[in-house]
Amino acid sequence: MAGYEFDIGVIGGGAAGLTVTAGAAQAGAKTLLIEKEKKLGGDCLHYGCVPSKTLIKTAHVYHLMRNSKEFGLPGVDLPPVDFREVAHRIQSVIDTIQHHDSEERFCKLGAKVEFGEPIFVDEHSIRLNGKTVSAKNWVLATGSSPAVPPIEGLNETAYLTNKEIFSLDHLPSSLIVLGAGPIAIEMAQAFCRLGSKVTIVQRSNQILSKEDKDMADTLMRVLESEGVSFYLNSLVLGVRDLGQEQEVRIKSGTNQTTQLRGEKILVALGREVNVEGLGLVGLGIEASRKGVKVDNRLRTTQKHIYAAGDVTGQYQFTHAAGYEGGVVFTNAIFHLPRKVDYTFLPWCTYTDPELASIGMNEKAAEAAGVDYSVWIEEFKDNDRSLAEGETVGKIKMILDGKEKPLGVQILGPQAGELLNEWVAVLNGKMKLSTLASAVHPYPTLGEINKRVVGNFFSPKIFSERVRKGLKFFFNLKGRACGEGA
Repeated sequence: MAGYEFDIGVIGGGAAGLTVTAGAAQAGAKTLLIEKEKKLGGDCLHYGCVPSKTLIKTAHVYHLMRNSKEFGLPGVDLPPVDFREVAHRIQSVIDTIQHHDSEERFCKLGAKVEFGEPIFVDEHSIRLNGKTVSAKNWVLATGSSPAVPPIEGLNETAYLTNKEIFSLDHLPSSLIVLGAGPIAIEMAQAFCRLGSKVTIVQRSNQILSKEDKDMADTLMRVLESEGVSFYLNSLVLGVRDLGQEQEVRIKSGTNQTTQLRGEKILVALGREVNVEGLGLVGLGIEASRKGVKVDNRLRTTQKHIYAAGDVTGQYQFTHAAGYEGGVVFTNAIFHLPRKVDYTFLPWCTYTDPELASIGMNEKAAEAAGVDYSVWIEEFKDNDRSLAEGETVGKIKMILDGKEKPLGVQILGPQAGELLNEWVAVLNGKMKLSTLASAVHPYPTLGEINKRVVGNFFSPKIFSERVRKGLKFFFNLKGRACGEGA
């Protein structure tokens, strides 16, 4: 043990790696953090969550300005968007957050930060920048990158991924998006709102294929109303660079071939984990482009080497990476057998309206063969939603056969924020009756959480049996108006 230079070495400076590093260093472990890029922060800070949400906000404001008449305001004749200014704002937000994810900060915490591309030379040692470094424990937190499938002509055609789209020097007049996952849908709506003509090509019969179809279809109709075009059940046959335009050939479910043309192509067809060049094969660690194999304590097949974040190929969210980093920290530093539990892991797609989920949706419950019931409350019946002009969407509460919560899905304004109450309720094992009896401020969107639980209890509280009992014991006189009065 004394022969190792570090107590723990972390490879990857994204959400998972930074979580482990900060915890280990502050706990007194001699910690090494290695990042292959020039700055810490990972994909989320530089090419993912932060720039995408910044862009989405900018597009939302522009959308509101263009639709000012809907709020009783004068119409506004707006000039076209200068995307260089949008990109500048995005970079300024990244730069601000970068200070928190800086080498200096982690050095103050006690961790040594090195930049470069490490490769394992044995089970406890890596080769980095011409020198060998050893650690008792290692953590693989190398993240993921955009997957680029073998589409004919793609290698000879200029295309965009999430790594290039936030730093464009102008707004594309038209954008063809390959894929319909969260990144694809968020970017499609944002660029459409800024003024691009956007077309989405999706292989399956719905967008956001992991979500319930009714929720996904409602969101798709919103995007269609804003001008986004969709080609579902469509296979990409090939792409071609035409100089000023790009061409995408697709085949629909009816075997009809269509040529789409646009100024730019955005490839958003999933992610591949970053494991190449690490020398994992020589260690006997099971890994592929789909992920590094780990147990429920996030240990690889080499028990002193852990993996966390996107590289596991499990739940590729920043908050999941942070959670997994905490699990690794507990196991590696405190030696407590902490296991991951994704039962009530939340996630959100930041379109407008947002689509947020926690636990099982109907699709997952059906796949698991679980007996369930669905309880719904719609935003068109929420007073605050009406006041803000947000009437699309609903909340779905999924209960099992014993009337215990399996999950919640929310499609509507600020769905991600509304879901936070359910994060506390479900992870805290709170009784639904407690939420139903809680007082929420009026008027707020959050009342919808209370109302959907009320929908569940209402038939029980106001049943015919209860009414008969109250009439018998308290001599209630019954209806004062309407049929039967």
